[in-house]
Amino acid sequence: MRHPRTRRDSRGVFLTLEGPEGSGKSTQMLHLGTVLRKAGYSVLHTREPGGTKMAEAIRETMLSAASKEPVVPETEALLVLAARSQHVAHLIRPALARGSIVLCDRFADSTFAYQGFGRGLSLSWLQHANRTATGGLTPHLTVLLDVPVSIGLARRRRARGQQNRLDRESTSFHQRVRQGFLTLASRTPRRIKVVNANRPVEVVRAEIEGLVLGWLRTRERRAGAR
Repeated sequence: MRHPRTRRDSRGVFLTLEGPEGSGKSTQMLHLGTVLRKAGYSVLHTREPGGTKMAEAIRETMLSAASKEPVVPETEALLVLAARSQHVAHLIRPALARGSIVLCDRFADSTFAYQGFGRGLSLSWLQHANRTATGGLTPHLTVLLDVPVSIGLARRRRARGQQNRLDRESTSFHQRVRQGFLTLASRTPRRIKVVNANRPVEVVRAEIEGLVLGWLRTRERRAGAR
């Protein structure tokens, strides 16, 4: 039996998966977690909004389609950031301090894409607020699963019982979100790696696996050379 790897600096790795609705993040993240554990890494699998009891309660409030009360963009953003603050303080940072790999389904890039590009809130304000909520925590590597909006929404419609308030937004909103993700990737290409998710699941899975394992090996070689 292989034991989780330990490192001299005991610092973990923060990996996130991002993408528009129906991109297949959750499915791909489960597989990636299995691959990393088999490779000997200690892995924490989490999501946003959510991850802690309070953050999950905020998620339920924010994404529920049952309420008829409109949620203004500023409220939506602040709810996300409140949940993230709890998540980072009580789950993500402790796991990183233990030397684990934290795999997170969505993080700050989703806030910038949805509430910034999608809702039209100021990106500079969101970035400042996010730094306050997270203490400046940024993923080491982000895999962005890109899929055309029409295909992603069709996938979500086929997933019966899983549609939330954001799924019911207009096509133009989702187009802005997708373009927002791609814009963020173009601005930070060293961190955000775009993967075409409009392909068979197995093909996407293999590309993500190769990308992440290769990135980890390179990081470890560089650390060992210091």
